Amino acid sequence: MPNFPITDTHVHLVDPGRIRYSWLDGAPALNRPWLLGDYNKATESVGIEKIVFMEVCPDYHEIYNEVAWITELAQSDPRIQGITANARFEESDTIEAVLETHANSPLVRSIRRVTQELDIDFCIQPEFIEGVRLLSKHGLLCDICIVHPQLPNTIKLVDACPDVRFVLDHIGKPDIKNQVFDPWKADIKSLAKRENVICKISGIVTEADHANWTPEDVEPYILHVIDCFGFDRVVYGGDWFVMTLAAEYPQWIEVIDRTLEGCSETDLRKFYVENADRVYGLGSGGR
Repeated sequence: MPNFPITDTHVHLVDPGRIRYSWLDGAPALNRPWLLGDYNKATESVGIEKIVFMEVCPDYHEIYNEVAWITELAQSDPRIQGITANARFEESDTIEAVLETHANSPLVRSIRRVTQELDIDFCIQPEFIEGVRLLSKHGLLCDICIVHPQLPNTIKLVDACPDVRFVLDHIGKPDIKNQVFDPWKADIKSLAKRENVICKISGIVTEADHANWTPEDVEPYILHVIDCFGFDRVVYGGDWFVMTLAAEYPQWIEVIDRTLEGCSETDLRKFYVENADRVYGLGSGGR
């Protein structure tokens, strides 16, 4: 475990009794409340100093309720210092108003539209690109949640939005289960050439064989990302509670520690704390 408190940039919380998440109906292993107390128990052996809540794809009419709930939680737990909220960039009639509302929330730092299950060309449709471009106007990041075949079009999206800062979640979800590296490796190398992109190394054990993964399965993917992006443009994320499909929280930290063994404390602090604080504007800095 790191010998200093860390920032977790990817924490999911759900209360199905308060907010509706239709997708949980088809995910029985996850379909229950996952509350802050559960997270605290799961991470009790890890020093978590700051948290960025990651939206959990609520039914769309609930997106403001989700932000309000987490903002309420932050009043009693000051570790919650940022929120990544949900928005549909492609809905051109409403996206400006949605982003303005989110930007007026004191904790919203980033916006995410999960496209991993959508058409491979979804993120390069003109309406989607125009919606993403509005983020720079509101001082908001764009978190990207895709699967690896969508990386080439993600690069096109980034190139079309040079004024927007992007965070690639889960290192682009490579096929770790089958140990497939290409063309993911080349696509990551290409994406890393875009200076406005940060890569989040977050809970990727769920991309491996849930029951039989080993640290050796995961390590090469992490090392490639760090080789491409460098320690100045990577951030740590837990991806709790989704990560529980494959691992307990301390196991994920152990994978990271093993992979980064021998790295300097300076680089480890960048990865675990400093980059996240800078990118998401945590602490006193704000957006």
